[in-house]
Amino acid sequence: MLIVVLLLLVLAGAGCLYAWLAAGLVTRGIGTPAPPRAAGPRPGVSLLKPLHGDEPDLHRNLRSACLQDYPGPVEVIFGVARADDPAVATVRRLQAEFPARDIRLVVDERRHGTNGKVSNLANMAERARHPVVVFADSDMLVEPDCLDRVVAALAQPGVGAVTCLYRGIAVPGIWSRLAVGWIDHHFLPNVAVGMALGLAKPCFGSTIALHRDTLERIGGFTAFKDRLADDYAVGEAVRALGLAVVVPRDLVLGHTCTAASFGTLMRQELRWSRTIRSVDPAGYVGSVVTHPIPVATLAVLAAGFAPAALTMLAAAVTSRLLLQIIVNRALKMGTKGLILGPVRDYAAFLVFLLGFWPGSIDWRGHRFALQTDGSMTAPDKAGS
Repeated sequence: MLIVVLLLLVLAGAGCLYAWLAAGLVTRGIGTPAPPRAAGPRPGVSLLKPLHGDEPDLHRNLRSACLQDYPGPVEVIFGVARADDPAVATVRRLQAEFPARDIRLVVDERRHGTNGKVSNLANMAERARHPVVVFADSDMLVEPDCLDRVVAALAQPGVGAVTCLYRGIAVPGIWSRLAVGWIDHHFLPNVAVGMALGLAKPCFGSTIALHRDTLERIGGFTAFKDRLADDYAVGEAVRALGLAVVVPRDLVLGHTCTAASFGTLMRQELRWSRTIRSVDPAGYVGSVVTHPIPVATLAVLAAGFAPAALTMLAAAVTSRLLLQIIVNRALKMGTKGLILGPVRDYAAFLVFLLGFWPGSIDWRGHRFALQTDGSMTAPDKAGS
């Protein structure tokens, strides 16, 4: 038992140091002022938004994509698999609201593989007309200058794709607020550390921009038709061409968290965790150091509430609280979510442990089996 206690204390101590490191890197990176953008013409952009069903704040999020202040031609293409998809009504509303904007709806039920989102993107891409292709999730909330900043980053020499960090935005409800805590206080700091140490090569499906010829060189969207982590696979393919995937540190988008129950929250985060484990097993194991509070709690229990273990638990709580405060400051969020911090940390650790279990994943109401190569088996029925 002594060896177990010592191991837990070492891991918790490493987690405290990790939290301090992450806090420093967040301060230096996330939320830095945006650099000035050069004047001049911009290339035409095809903004692709795959849709499937209704969701909270869908109109607000899609509307933000239609309000881009971009000094060049932009077409916003929304895609669904079925004409009776509830999201169609939101698109029609936007078309009526912005008659001068180039907003189109693609209804195409063709399925190219097990990944319904990728099938949707492939069907939309056939109708896209411009040399720059940007594809983004339906739950992203963006500022009016987002597209211009992304395209400016893409224009830099040697850049093959641009992807964006994101923070959580809660809809009413405790489960949504807990989902925000995972994104803001676990995902963002982990990305900051991974990028600074060269351990992470991110490419996030929240938003990805690339030139059309780059997309064609990596095989188009259908090259990723059976991949769960299609965003990560796109990044790998772009880097294989000798091009960089850039993450602008000054640009943090909003991701609307819509979890309405504990089960929904767990299924969503288990999908994310098992996806990460499938693409980076060693990194996933090492991420145990990002959970110092629950690890220190286990040490306290194993040591019979020994003073040394209790001291480590106090240090872990202090370190995590400091990190959360600094992240909130970088995101200009005040003290939001701090009271839920320890609860969120214990839930994140539970998801971390369950992520090792080789179970199925849930995506848009369908269940998939994740293979060792990162591909998925067919869902129980069609959908995207």
